Amino acid sequence: MSSLDELINKAQILLSDGHSPEQIADELSLSMETVTWLLTQQRSAEAPKDVHIDWTPMSSDAGMLDLVGQMLVRRHEGAAADGQFLSGPEAAAYDTVVGISLSGVPMATIIAGRTGKRLAIYHPAKHSPAEKKVGSISGNFASIAGHACVIVDDVITTGRTLHEVVDYLRSHGARPVAIWVIFDKRDVRAVEGVPVLPLCTVSRID
Repeated sequence: MSSLDELINKAQILLSDGHSPEQIADELSLSMETVTWLLTQQRSAEAPKDVHIDWTPMSSDAGMLDLVGQMLVRRHEGAAADGQFLSGPEAAAYDTVVGISLSGVPMATIIAGRTGKRLAIYHPAKHSPAEKKVGSISGNFASIAGHACVIVDDVITTGRTLHEVVDYLRSHGARPVAIWVIFDKRDVRAVEGVPVLPLCTVSRID
């Protein structure tokens, strides 16, 4: 079975298990366009330009997740020391870690625990069951109003969710300081002025 066939099979299994296309896109770290193409199997249509990242050996091992969390913190500290925060090192200070549900939550939890920071959870609009989809901060975790926040997720696929989170935080009285991701598939340097600090940037060369 080819890697493409395996990906189609994974997408179909997730769909049959009740996952929405949006959830499948999150699970497979793919764009909605790619997931739609996989599920409809329109082989005659040109496949979207995308890259599949399978990081389950890390995501399924708490010890490895802890190491990745340490690397993300070190990446932030290095960026601050190198002057990547244009308004000075004080601009890099944060007191709240915001994990984007679903995949950013384990990382954010580990990072908050290691750094002694507050933990907040953001539910993206695409996961909302409401007819009018809006994002929200979970009421069961830390509030964000008046706090300096780093945003944590696993993969930047399109960047739309990150724009949504940054806008949400600002409109609710928080200051987004930086965005931490393990993999950046779009080579995004900043989102609305907020620095993006990936551990790895994935580039497709055609």
